[in-house]
Amino acid sequence: MRADEREEGLVLKIPVIRAGLPQWLALAVLTLPVLLIAVDSTVLGFAVPALTEALRPSGVQLLWIVDIYSFMLAGLLVTMGTLGDRIGRRRLLLIGSAGFGAASALTAYSSSPEMLIAARAVLGCAGATLMPSTLSILRHLFHNARQRRLAIAIWSATASGGAALGPILGGFLLEHFWWGSVFLINAPVMVLILIAAPLLVPESKDPHPGKYDLPSAALSLAAILPVIYGIKMLAADGPAPMPAFSLVVGLLLGAAFIRRQKRLADPMIDVRLFTNATFSAGVVINLFSVFALVGVFFVVTQYLQLVLGLGPLEAALWLMPAMVAEALSALAGVWLVRLMPLNRAVCLGLVLAGAGIGLSTLTASHPFPGIIFVGFLLLGLGSGLAYALSNDAIIAAVNPERAGAAAAVSETAYELGAALGVAILGTVLNTGYRSGFLPGAGVSTVTASQARETLGAARVLAESLPLDQATLLMDAGRSAFLNGMFAVGLVAVTILGGTAIFSLFWFREKN
Repeated sequence: MRADEREEGLVLKIPVIRAGLPQWLALAVLTLPVLLIAVDSTVLGFAVPALTEALRPSGVQLLWIVDIYSFMLAGLLVTMGTLGDRIGRRRLLLIGSAGFGAASALTAYSSSPEMLIAARAVLGCAGATLMPSTLSILRHLFHNARQRRLAIAIWSATASGGAALGPILGGFLLEHFWWGSVFLINAPVMVLILIAAPLLVPESKDPHPGKYDLPSAALSLAAILPVIYGIKMLAADGPAPMPAFSLVVGLLLGAAFIRRQKRLADPMIDVRLFTNATFSAGVVINLFSVFALVGVFFVVTQYLQLVLGLGPLEAALWLMPAMVAEALSALAGVWLVRLMPLNRAVCLGLVLAGAGIGLSTLTASHPFPGIIFVGFLLLGLGSGLAYALSNDAIIAAVNPERAGAAAAVSETAYELGAALGVAILGTVLNTGYRSGFLPGAGVSTVTASQARETLGAARVLAESLPLDQATLLMDAGRSAFLNGMFAVGLVAVTILGGTAIFSLFWFREKN
C-alpha cells in the first residue's frame, strides 16, 4: 500500500481512489468563486482614493465601506454552509453567483457613503453563499492525500492570482472610468460559474440533514459584529463605555452560541473540532496570516497613491509580482513539506511574511517604491505558503463527512482575518495619522480639522487652497500618514512573529 494510502487509511479505512479528469475539471470551476471573491476584496483598496473624493466619507465611514463586506461574509459563512448541506452545495453556489452579480451592480452605482455601506453589506451576504461550497466539495472530490494537497494549493493559488488580477483590472478601470466600474468586473466570472457549474460540478448534500436552527444562525452573526465594532472603536478612540459594552455583548453572544452548539443534537458547527490541535492551530495560522496580508495591503495601496503620487494602475503593477509570488509559493508548499516537517514550513512562511511587512512599512519614509516591491514580494511568498498549508491541515484533520463544517471554519477564519486586518490596522493607521497631523500656522483651524480625518480628505481640500497653504497641508498629511504606517508595521510584525513561534511549537503534525 502506498504511503498516501496509509495516511488516508487512518480516516477512510479503505483503499484511496485517485481523482480523474472529471474531478480536476470540477476543481477548475470551484476556483472561479475564489477568484471572484479575491478580485473583489483587493480591488477596493485601489478605489479608496477615488471614492473618497467622490462620496466624501468620514474616516469611520471609510472603514465600514471597506470592512462591512468581510464582516457580513464571515458572520454568515457557517449559516450558509449549513444551508448548503440541506439544499445542495452546487445549488447554493448558483444562487450565490446570481446574487453576487446583482449586489455588485448595486454597489457600483451607490451615490452616498451610507448607500455604499449598505450595498457592501448585501454583497457580503451574497458572498457568504459562495464560499462554503468550494472546500467542502473539494474534500469529497479528492481523497488521495497528495492530490488533495495539490488541489488545495491550486485553490489557494487561484485566490492569490485573483488578488493580483484585481488591482490590474481595477487600476485600468480607475484610469479610464469612474470608481464604481471596479465592482462590475464580477459579472464575467459570475456568468462563467452559472454556465459551467451545472455541467461539471456534481451535486452533494447531506442525505440526512438535521433540524435547521435559526437561533444559532442569528447568534453567529450577532456575536461577530459587536466584537469587531468594539475593537474598531477602542482602537480609534481609546477606552470608552460604548465600545467596551459592544465588545462584552459580542463575547457574551459568542459564548451563548458555543453553549447552544454543545447542547444541540444537530449543531450548526461541531465545536468538538477545536479539540483537534492540528485543526485549531491551522485556523489560528490561517486567520493571522490573512490578517497581516490584507491589512497591510490596505495601507500600502494608499501609501503608493496618496504619498508617492502613483496612479492606480501604476501602483497595481508595483504590487502584482507579490501576488504572483503568493500563488507560486502556495504551489511550492506541496514540494516543501516533503523536505521538512509541516510546522517548520509554516513557520518559514510566517517569518518571510513578517520580514516583508517590516521592509514595506518600517522603511516607508524612503520614497522609493522598489522597497515596497521587495517587501511585498517577501510578504507574498510567506503568506501564500502559510495559508495553503494551514488550509490543507484544516481539511485533512477531519473525516470527509465533517468537511463542510471544517471548510466553513477555515473560510470564516480567512474572512474574519481580512476584516480584522483592515479594521484593526486601519484604525491604527488613522490613529497614527490624526496624532501626527501638524499642519503649521499657515493652515486654518477649520481646514486642519477636516484634513485630519484622512489623507484623501486632505488632498481634496488642498486642491482649493493657495499653493503655499496646499503645500503645507499635504506635507503635514504625508508625514502623518508615514507616522501611522510605521505603527501599522510594528503591530503587524509583532503579531506575525508571535504566530510563527506558535506554529513552530504547536503545529507538530508529521508530513
